[in-house]
Amino acid sequence: MLGILAAVLLLAAILLLAVRITNIEVSGNRQYTKEQIIDLIFDGRWSRNSAYCYYESKFREHKSIPFIEEYRVEFKSPTHVEIVVFEKSVVGYVSYMSSYMYFDKDGIIVESSGEQLPGVPWITGLEFGHIVLHQPLPVGDQDIFEDILNLAQVLSVNGVQVDKINYNSFGEAQLFIGDVMVELGGDENLNGKITELKDILPHLDGLSGTLYLDTYDESNSSPTYRFVKK
Repeated sequence: MLGILAAVLLLAAILLLAVRITNIEVSGNRQYTKEQIIDLIFDGRWSRNSAYCYYESKFREHKSIPFIEEYRVEFKSPTHVEIVVFEKSVVGYVSYMSSYMYFDKDGIIVESSGEQLPGVPWITGLEFGHIVLHQPLPVGDQDIFEDILNLAQVLSVNGVQVDKINYNSFGEAQLFIGDVMVELGGDENLNGKITELKDILPHLDGLSGTLYLDTYDESNSSPTYRFVKK
């Protein structure tokens, strides 16, 4: 009787070890491709074994992945899983001691990286002190930083991606989008300025120069804006 039970247990163990994950879905990812997420999580010899993967995902600490807050491995079947990714919310980054320090909508530094993340604007023209991960960015002018966070939110809502945002000595914003620089001026009427920019950008495709939106007037129903080619 004991021999039969041992044989059954051995057979069950063999079957468990033989079942491998062959179908992997990924959702919630923007900064990483599906293939990158799969390679980062399933990076070991046993990682695609169904039993091992279930144990690791439920009872062990998850891997630390830059720009990823958390992830879940949800089993659809013994051979089919979905990786649900929860990315850190980043609105911009600054350069600091040969690294790029990324901050969220509250101004908290959430990540330090040697790579520039596509789709996230580089913020220049700020003065700040010693930067500590998971602490607020220590800016010299808090009003300017509030303007940056507001501008980043307006750009995101309108779906306008910029490479860099620079603040000059007068506290006026300059946007850099490819070979185009946009003079926004002060922080007033930001929503209107960015709405105009969104409509104008398709007409500037392939051009190089400066667009002046600092003359924006919300009372003008038929505005014209100066574009100076390089």
